[in-house]
This record gives sequence, structure tokens and C-alpha cells, in this order.
Amino acid sequence: MRQVSFWHRLFDLIAPRACVACGSRLAESEEVLCARCNLHLPRTDFAADAYDNEMAQCFWGRIPIERAAAMFFYQPQSETSHAIYDLKYHHHPDYAFQLGHFAAQEFASHGFFEGIDCIVPIPLTRGRQHDRGYNQAESIAQGVAEITGLPLYNKVVRRNIFNGSQTHKGRWERMEGVEEAFELLKPKRVHGRHVLIVDDVVTTGATVCACAKELVKAGEVKVSVMSLGFTHT
Repeated sequence: MRQVSFWHRLFDLIAPRACVACGSRLAESEEVLCARCNLHLPRTDFAADAYDNEMAQCFWGRIPIERAAAMFFYQPQSETSHAIYDLKYHHHPDYAFQLGHFAAQEFASHGFFEGIDCIVPIPLTRGRQHDRGYNQAESIAQGVAEITGLPLYNKVVRRNIFNGSQTHKGRWERMEGVEEAFELLKPKRVHGRHVLIVDDVVTTGATVCACAKELVKAGEVKVSVMSLGFTHT
């Protein structure tokens, strides 16, 4: 059982931590998710077979994909969808960081990060990031970086176009909406590297593919993908 320090207990008493899914107070030994939500989290288990799963297959033939995994299946109106909504729209980059941390710990136990050289979060447009105050994908990636020790490159690719939330759009709408959305800025950073692209939710993979196609222009780039949620299409 994880040892809980005096300072941890004191801070928890002064500023109680809440479960990112249901909002209930976390016990001293709990991190990010309460025991109930953790038990009922609709895990994909993709990290256990990261080369051949439903998420990886949606990238086959589109980008040089190595492996792909999401922590849970994203279901509208579920507690996990509320957590994603909060971290995106209710100014909770701490939720994103904590969930990235949590997911990375689980994925690392399956060797998911072996051979990966760096992390690139899906960027927001400058205006979108200014309005929101942060980029949720970057906050998730920061949690992943802390666990893995991998360098995080957040200015390798720029997003020039935002076409609204992709979650509720049809497959072709998503693909058309992001086709020319990204621009490679620093090819030398990723040349010859195995890049981990991080996003909050993957649906058809259109956004990830558009970003990956820019990264591939740097030459000899391999791509893996990690997200918190994955939506069945």
C-alpha cells in the first residue's frame, strides 16, 4: 500500500482533492480517481496490444503508425465525458495533467513508451489557446512527460485553423475540417525520431493524422499515438 506522508495528509485536510470523474472527495491513498470510478472506468486495455487494436487500426495506411492506445472508451453523458468536458472548458488543466500522469503509469507497465524519443501534443490555434488559457493536450502530455522522462516539444507543429469541436461531427466532416490545419515549424527536432502524439480524445483520428502528416515531412519519422479517450465510430 502506498505510504502517505504527513505533509500530504495535511494538505489534503486543508485543500481536499476531488475525483476528476465524479467530484467526490478522494481518500488519502487515492490519486486522480476515486476507487469506485477507477473500478468502473471503461478501460480499453489497448496498451496491452498497442500494435493491433481498434484505435491503432484506424491509422493503418494513413500514417506510419507504430502503436496507439487510449485509457478509456469515451461515452457521451458518462462521468468520464464530464471529466473531459471539465478539463477542456472549465479551466482544469490540473485534471488533464493528473489524468496524463495516471494513464502514463498504466501504459508504462505494458512497455508502451519503449523506443519513443519525444512527445508532441496536438496544438490549438493561438486564438483558441488564448481564449481557453491553456491547451488540454499539452497538459496531458506534461503528466506523461513527468512519468516517462521524455522531452515534450510543444512548438514543433503549429495549428493555423480551428474548425470547431470534432467530437460530434461526422467522419467526413472531421477529415475535411483538419486537412490543412497544421504546419511543421521545427523539422530538425523530430527528424529520425519516434514521436508520441498526445490528444484528449480520438474519434476517427482525422486530427491526429493531419498533425502526423506534417511531422512526417521532417523525414524518417515514426509515430505513436496516446489519448485519454477513444470513441467508437
